[in-house]
Parts: sequence; C-alpha cells; structure tokens
Amino acid sequence: MAKVLIIGAGGVGSVVVQKCAQVPEIFSEIVLASRTLKKCERIKKRLDRPIETAQIDADDTRALVSLVREIRPNLIVNVALPYQDLSIMDACLATGVDYLDTANYEPPDEAKFCYKWQWDYHDRFREKGLMALLGCGFDPGVTNIFCAHAAKHLFDEIEYIDIMDCNAGDHGRPFATNFNPEINIREVTQKGKYYQEGKWIETEPLSVHETFDFPQIGPRKMYLMYHEEMESLVKNLPGIKRIRFWMTFSDAYLTHLRVLENVGMTRIDPVDFQGCRIVPLQFLKALLPDPGSLGGGYTGKTCIGCMIEGKKDEKPRRHYIYNICDHEQCYREIGAQAVSYTTGVPAMIGAMMMLTGKWRGKGVFNVEQFDPDPFMEALPHHGLPWTETLLEE
Repeated sequence: MAKVLIIGAGGVGSVVVQKCAQVPEIFSEIVLASRTLKKCERIKKRLDRPIETAQIDADDTRALVSLVREIRPNLIVNVALPYQDLSIMDACLATGVDYLDTANYEPPDEAKFCYKWQWDYHDRFREKGLMALLGCGFDPGVTNIFCAHAAKHLFDEIEYIDIMDCNAGDHGRPFATNFNPEINIREVTQKGKYYQEGKWIETEPLSVHETFDFPQIGPRKMYLMYHEEMESLVKNLPGIKRIRFWMTFSDAYLTHLRVLENVGMTRIDPVDFQGCRIVPLQFLKALLPDPGSLGGGYTGKTCIGCMIEGKKDEKPRRHYIYNICDHEQCYREIGAQAVSYTTGVPAMIGAMMMLTGKWRGKGVFNVEQFDPDPFMEALPHHGLPWTETLLEE
C-alpha cells in the first residue's frame, strides 16, 4: 500500500487518477495536484473513494519541495507539461521520492525532443538510491515494452522496427488536438527523423508518407515523424538496423495545420501584440478545445503498435504487436477519449510496477530496460488488450 502524488489534471491526469483509484490495494492514498485547483476538484467528484487535492505550479521547484515534504508520497507521477519534467525531478531528488513520467523533457523555447537532459540525472538518482522511470505512456511507453517483449520472446535479433500510431476517431470538431495543443503542434511541425545503419536521417516535416491497412480500421495514410522512444530503443536494444515512427492524420487536420503554420500561429517565439509579448502557439492553445473535453461524442478507434522484423533460429520473422482502443468505450468507463486513456493507463501500470517492486533500480531508466512480462500481463486487465501476429517466418 502506497501514497502517490499525481501532478497534472488534464485528460491524461484524469485517467491516471481514476485508474489508480480502481486499485486501492496498491494506491491506498492519492493526491492530485495542478496549477488549476478546479480541475482537480472536477476529477475528484468522479471518484467513489476519497482523494486529496492541492494547487501547485510545477515550474516552482521550491513550492514543489514544500508540497512533497508535506504529503510524503512514495512516488510522484508527472503528467504535467514536458517543460516541467526537470523541476519535478529536482524536487524528487530534494525530497527522496521516486519519479515517473510519460513524455521526455523539452525546453519551452525550442522544439527539441531528446532524453539527454533527463539521462544526465542518472548518477544523482542512483547516488540517492532513487528510481526515475521515463516515458511510461503508450508511445513512448507501451511501444517500447512491445519491443522488449519481442526481443525477449520472439527474436534472437531485431533488425527493423516501425512504430505506427493511428487515431481513426471522429470528435466532430473542425480542428482539435487529442492531447495538449502546444505539445501536439510542436511535435507535428518539427522535422522528421529516423535511424538507419548507425545514422540519424532528417526529413522535412510530414514529407514522407506510406499507406498501411490498420486492423479494424482499414487503410490510412501515415506520415514519418520523430518520436523520442526511437532514441531510447536504439540505445537499449543494440543491433537495430532501422527504426521509424509513423502517425496518421486526416486531410482536414493537415489543411488546418498548414494554414495555421503559414500565418504564423504555430510559432513558439514571442511576438509583440498591443504592447504585450505573446507566444502565438500558446495563444492558439487558448482558443482550441481542451483535449479533455473531446470524450463525449467521440467515435471510432485507435490502433497503435510495432511492426518488428528480425531473425529467430537464423530464420527471418516479422511480428506485428498492437492495441485497439475504442473512444466510446473509454468514455463510458471513465469519461475520457482513447488518446488520453492509452497514455494514462500505462502510467498507472508503471507506477504499480515500481510500487510493488516488480520494476526496481537506482538511477534513471526507460521502460524497455525492465522485464516486459508483468507489464504485458497487466495491460489487458486494466483496459488495454494487445494482439501479437506472426506475419512472416
């Protein structure tokens, strides 16, 4: 039995809290903290068991340290903004508390996605006897664990990995993002990048695409992007010859995005407006629908998985491991859309792995560095069943 502090009360935070509340034998006490206390209170009202709430600015490490010392949790689950990862990790070091997040740190003034900043904390966490688990959402997160599962059970040698993320849902809005608009748009508009034969190769944003026939969805055009799990998988699964990440987008989404980009609304540098300095993308975020509000009426499914090729007993093999998640089912269960659900559930399972001792270590880790079996076993029990298909042998 343990106390967990969850920082962040957006769509993903709501899922993490509700899923932790379903496992009282592990999460005996839950504290939810956010900059906006009203969001915490709204989530609290959805629960049939009591939790505590608190107001906190996650950029303020001193205030975080004071809150953590007052609460004394066993684990902090960070589902706030990626900009705040380091301040929360600093608070963990100052208070002697383990750490988990779902997305890597990125600086506010640059769309740069890499783990270096957090990997540099490894020695400090190890010296304190603490554990930090990075990227425990779905992608990154479950996709990494799918690869670790494949490396353990399906292949002697993994050569090629394609991570493919398809959201075929319809939320009925002209334009909206399925998670924080600022983070989503920064991610989509950056240059693509993939790893091949020992080198990282850059591509222009959304310039490379292929069509894939997704199970229960059908053919969808998917675009090559850079995603942080590729960086850790190349490091932790040696021998990979090529790894790519793909995501689907509707034509309507891309049309809106190109218009917004062309008129400067996706800029992340400040501009002068009527005597004020504003960041256009942050202003756009204020105008777009809150991703947490998209659940009602959202129809369709997501399909996220890994196409993995390699060798077993010196023979070539190809496996596809994936999850199908239904927006309407997620909303019926906990009032969330599937993108929030598929990120929040793995965060809860990762916390469970740490608190029960199934995953333990001193330092900073990515999820594929641990035994995938207990995590893979837990996924279907908590709403994310997976399918493993042998396509070629």
